Amino acid sequence: MLVPHLVLKGVNFNKMKSIFSIFICVALVLTIVSCKRSNKAQSASSDTTQGAKSPNEDILVGSLQVAVDASTLPLLKEQSEVFLSAYPNAKINFIAKPELLAVKELLAGNASVAVLARELNEQESNYFRNRSITPRVFPVWKDGIVVIGNTNSADSSVTIESLFKLLKGENVGNKRIVFDNLNSSSFRYLQELGKIEKVASNFVEAAGSATDVLSEIAQNPNKFGVLGFLEYQDLVGSFSNKNNIRILSVQNTLGEDADSKFYLPSQSTIAAGQYPLQRTFYVLNYQPNLGLGIGFSAFLTGDRGQRIVLRSGIVPATMPGREIIVRDEI
Repeated sequence: MLVPHLVLKGVNFNKMKSIFSIFICVALVLTIVSCKRSNKAQSASSDTTQGAKSPNEDILVGSLQVAVDASTLPLLKEQSEVFLSAYPNAKINFIAKPELLAVKELLAGNASVAVLARELNEQESNYFRNRSITPRVFPVWKDGIVVIGNTNSADSSVTIESLFKLLKGENVGNKRIVFDNLNSSSFRYLQELGKIEKVASNFVEAAGSATDVLSEIAQNPNKFGVLGFLEYQDLVGSFSNKNNIRILSVQNTLGEDADSKFYLPSQSTIAAGQYPLQRTFYVLNYQPNLGLGIGFSAFLTGDRGQRIVLRSGIVPATMPGREIIVRDEI
């Protein structure tokens, strides 16, 4: 009995095995390349999310967006001019707004560094904590809050308690208190200092700008103006009616240095803790990488930056060293 069998003519089984092996190899190579591309894309996406710096960015190179309290802009412009003259490959852009709006710029990601008269609160800090960004925060200078009066008014001094009463809506000699903006650091400072949960509008005004505050006080003896000391110094020299305004002395009834005496704001009274209405400004670096924020922060808090602060008439966070030149011959 013959067993039937199939005869495949013209087929080379060794050649088929070779082709099949080549096909498998090609498939493996394509799979590996595809995986590598996928991993590279994920890595790039991860780097972007975590704020990885570009190859052209360093602590002294690149571009930096800085949200600043608008009252500090003239001093920070002077700081940046000196910084950029030493490091021409850096670029600094300031977003100058009232304090609350400057914080919003930081939280919105429009800036990664800020210069403010406070650190972020717990809720604001959580935004960065949830993104695993650890801030670098350093004090830069101390400034005062000044109270301005009209020269035709009998008032040459003011108590902190009377300012608190006006914010609470209580009548104090038919006076009104004028701020530049209700989002400003000076408004927030007095509200927090007096532990006033809600400010009444009875005797409180917002003029619109620091210059408008000066104008309001120059025209009205029944108003107190409130501004930052640095801001006042920047504006008063060029203010046309400066003879109609004056800074009022404030009674020192707060803290360990309280002595119930009245003090005018100055570099020395702020440094000695005698002038009671003072606050510390900070540079807050929320840049997630070692970028230009590190370099600019280091400049602000370093010897050169602190000398600029000292010359501006306010108190540097660290007193810059004195340069002593010793000569052999007289």
